Amino acid sequence: MLRNQATDLLRHEHLTTTVPKAKELRPFVERLITIAKRGVADGSGPRVLNARRLVMHDIQDRDVVRKLFDTIAPRFAERAGGYTRLLRLGFRQGDAADIAQVELVGSEFNPKAKAEGEAKAEAAPKGSVGSRLRAAAGRLRGKKGAPCDETSPVGSKTKKAPTRTRTKTG
Repeated sequence: MLRNQATDLLRHEHLTTTVPKAKELRPFVERLITIAKRGVADGSGPRVLNARRLVMHDIQDRDVVRKLFDTIAPRFAERAGGYTRLLRLGFRQGDAADIAQVELVGSEFNPKAKAEGEAKAEAAPKGSVGSRLRAAAGRLRGKKGAPCDETSPVGSKTKKAPTRTRTKTG
């Protein structure tokens, strides 16, 4: 379980788990980063290979090991230690377990970043006033974000099928 959590932490650079598991995970991941730093600092040669093999003993995913040696270890080259941060998030709804987020220092994860980026994109005006009015009218009619037909004016109505009228017969 510890190896899987370390793999996910290094892959995504943040992980949400319970506090006791997070406390066990911190020294495990920091030891891996220290081994990778020693391998990167020596350049090329047998020490790099040895460091990769030591890390591959605990992390089975080659892509994560590559990311560790190529991006994460050079990022912490000047740092003496303390590569992870533990943030307490509160209690879990179901069993009231104490929840924490473990993240790598320098990769502050913002879960609302994607939503904020989409809100900025929507707020930015696109095109002329008429095209924005057509888009708003299309949203009111139930077409999500799709503007109305460009050739038809905003106020025009679509053709309706002729209605039948009943006549009384004798």
